[in-house]
Amino acid sequence: MKKTAIVLGATGLTGSHLLELLLNSNDYEKVKIFTRRATGKTHPKLEEIICDILKLGEQADKFTADEVFVCIGTTKAKTSDKKLYYTIDYGIPVSSAKLAEQNNINTFSVVSAIGADVNSSVFYSKTKGEMERDVLKCDIPNILIYRPSLIYGNRKDNRLGEKIGVALIKGLQFLMVGELKKYRAISGEDLAKALFFGVKHKGKRFIFRDEFNN
Repeated sequence: MKKTAIVLGATGLTGSHLLELLLNSNDYEKVKIFTRRATGKTHPKLEEIICDILKLGEQADKFTADEVFVCIGTTKAKTSDKKLYYTIDYGIPVSSAKLAEQNNINTFSVVSAIGADVNSSVFYSKTKGEMERDVLKCDIPNILIYRPSLIYGNRKDNRLGEKIGVALIKGLQFLMVGELKKYRAISGEDLAKALFFGVKHKGKRFIFRDEFNN
């Protein structure tokens, strides 16, 4: 039986690549995206739901699928207000996980970050850690939490600091072996592939950079 997928963050770097993979896969008959504004994209499998994604609870009746992919995230440079930052990076994944639980969705995949730690003194890492903790509290059979390091690719917004960081890490990739492989940078396209193929995994687990191709 063909599946239905939900993608949050379908207009972003990773989400846009994932959306293409899902739409072009024979395994899926429908792909739903929840977005603030129309994307202008058309496809026979695509169902675009225009809504306030900060209030996903209002879309409970439409939040039905076999799998959910959450690729949403922001940055300090893009969202300097910590309250709004938290509402996005914590609120959206946790709200969507609760809806997945409520609507008996079996597989929930979410992009977090390496270094996520509920006890961290770094706001970004702490936020991701709290998100992971509360997503894992949901009664969903398969919860897959991806912890990439830096993600690179052609973004709509210009993230100079990120570009510098990626250039440095990419230059040192050859030194990152063994346990350090998880710190290697990854392209949004390759992360999307990891999410797409990763649904074969069962149970609740963290997936790091060195496991993305497994």
